[in-house]
Amino acid sequence: MSSVQGSTLTSEETDLSTTSLPQRPYQVVVWNDPVNLMSYVSWVFRSYFGHSEARAHELMLQVHHEGRAVVAGGAREKAEKDVTAMHQYGLQATLEESE
Repeated sequence: MSSVQGSTLTSEETDLSTTSLPQRPYQVVVWNDPVNLMSYVSWVFRSYFGHSEARAHELMLQVHHEGRAVVAGGAREKAEKDVTAMHQYGLQATLEESE
């Protein structure tokens, strides 16, 4: 045990460097492009992410009108996998830390 200014620290308190901190959430952003049809983008959102037809359409319109939409979120590894999948579908996508 370590002693700091007369107080005794437990092994839990001195072993903070090995304690994993909660992971920050990440989000998958799909960007507008001049190549893919809106119907195709909607289909990708439904088939890959499992979004309802209405939600997929809403996200597709957001991509079309605003230039981007957050289509998924979660742990970094999952979000990275989703971005890679979007690239394989031919969509432009990036990963961002959630605020």
